Amino acid sequence: MYTRILVPTDGSEISTKALQTAIGVARLSGAVLFAIGVKEPFPYSAISEMQPVPPQEFYDAQERIAAGHVWPAVEAPKAAGLSCEGHTVEALHPWEAIIDHAKAKDCDLVVMASHGRRGVTALLLGSETQKVLTHCKLPVLVVR
Repeated sequence: MYTRILVPTDGSEISTKALQTAIGVARLSGAVLFAIGVKEPFPYSAISEMQPVPPQEFYDAQERIAAGHVWPAVEAPKAAGLSCEGHTVEALHPWEAIIDHAKAKDCDLVVMASHGRRGVTALLLGSETQKVLTHCKLPVLVVR
């Protein structure tokens, strides 16, 4: 069975549903959970030296947002008597950060949400879940 489960979160309702699913799987298998929130990198511009927000202010805001998503994802498993670690990472492509973090934490399952976009919307926005499914060598449980 699974012993180390990664749960990416963006703070959405569907991510919370994925977390609850991961908690259920962890209860059955005695697994440790790892919650991850991905921060956007600073949008450097070669066109202008003037930035609307100073870099440190941007980094601090991104950390607050990501930590705000991760903290509840750590507390819920702990309240259920499970072990859970939370991490925030910066990445241009969240799907790459998710796969890299799963490898770094030696996870054997990724449980993540799918927002269920279809058609042109899915093509234009892309799907982090789809990219994880395509590139990840670990099992991925998708929650809708």
